[in-house]
Amino acid sequence: MSSLSLKATAVGSLPHNNPSDALDLIFENFSDIPFWPQLAAVDKKEDMTIQYIQGVPGIKFNSKEEKYYCDPQSDEFFTELEEFFLDYESIVTEKELSSLTKYAITPPYSSAITDFLSRLGGYDYAKGHVIGPFTWGTSLCDADLKCSFYDETFRDVLVKAITLKAVWQIQEFKKSSQNIKPIIFLDEPVLSQYGTSAFVTVQREDIVAAISEIAQAIRDFGGMCAVHCCGKADWSLLIDSGVDIINFDGYAFSKSLGLYSSAIRSFLNNGGYLAWGMVPTLDKAALQDADVDSLTKLFEESLSYLTEKGIEQNLIIRQSFITPSCGAGGLSVELAQKAMRLTVELSRKLSEIYEVI
Repeated sequence: MSSLSLKATAVGSLPHNNPSDALDLIFENFSDIPFWPQLAAVDKKEDMTIQYIQGVPGIKFNSKEEKYYCDPQSDEFFTELEEFFLDYESIVTEKELSSLTKYAITPPYSSAITDFLSRLGGYDYAKGHVIGPFTWGTSLCDADLKCSFYDETFRDVLVKAITLKAVWQIQEFKKSSQNIKPIIFLDEPVLSQYGTSAFVTVQREDIVAAISEIAQAIRDFGGMCAVHCCGKADWSLLIDSGVDIINFDGYAFSKSLGLYSSAIRSFLNNGGYLAWGMVPTLDKAALQDADVDSLTKLFEESLSYLTEKGIEQNLIIRQSFITPSCGAGGLSVELAQKAMRLTVELSRKLSEIYEVI
């Protein structure tokens, strides 16, 4: 299996309204780590807060307000809950997978994943994704607008649901390509808000426990667990959660890693990876102006923030790969295509500079 060093992949969302066009872009460019795209332009159910609700007890749709909410007090929820926990125990603990199809991701919640899987043969790596437990638990609320993360029972449901969605992807990837190494990203944009007044009562250990449970199951089934956060964050929280990969906005927030240099050094020495989000997808003007030379210079400056803290450059390079800073779903198709191409071009140029084969 090839090394991940300075390889390229992407965060997930694209603006295309045609799944085949999106997949053509992915497979033409991301030959090392292809990913399946979230295409909310095809169907709103591909929004990451909705995309993973299939089979999850207690989630309902308010047709008047056109939004999903959780109802952890209903009799229906407790009836569904028993079966859900039995399924989880059977699948995750006993590795008995007969009920795993109940937690598949299928149309209309993903218009591209079936075709993606059909194209996946022969790859060493493939990237899938789920929503992170903190982001989901603070975005999905009950009828009284209380975040579900604050409900201990429903938080446990969300963690286990995310785990089952991750395991389903891993198993499907392996059906497509027997020797593949699945990489599952937990998308956690709201994690950058942890510690602010909005979530002052959230306990660190609850976030760590939630991510840890998912990460452990992903590894148990032969995958690698990544967390994507496109803002500043307490990176030690993710390291303590036992994830394999930290994906951060390297374009805007590389300096924030230096604040955790000791923890980052240990993380890399223990086999962890940094996924540098070096191509700006959250700043359209910056993306329009960006080219591979300017991004190479920025990466080298960003790299120095860690080497100046005493982390060996060769260690960082060996344990790094390249992504856009965030998803590209909010861009035009033209700009999204540029972002994808730049990500791959940057990966190749850095591989040449640092002599990574």
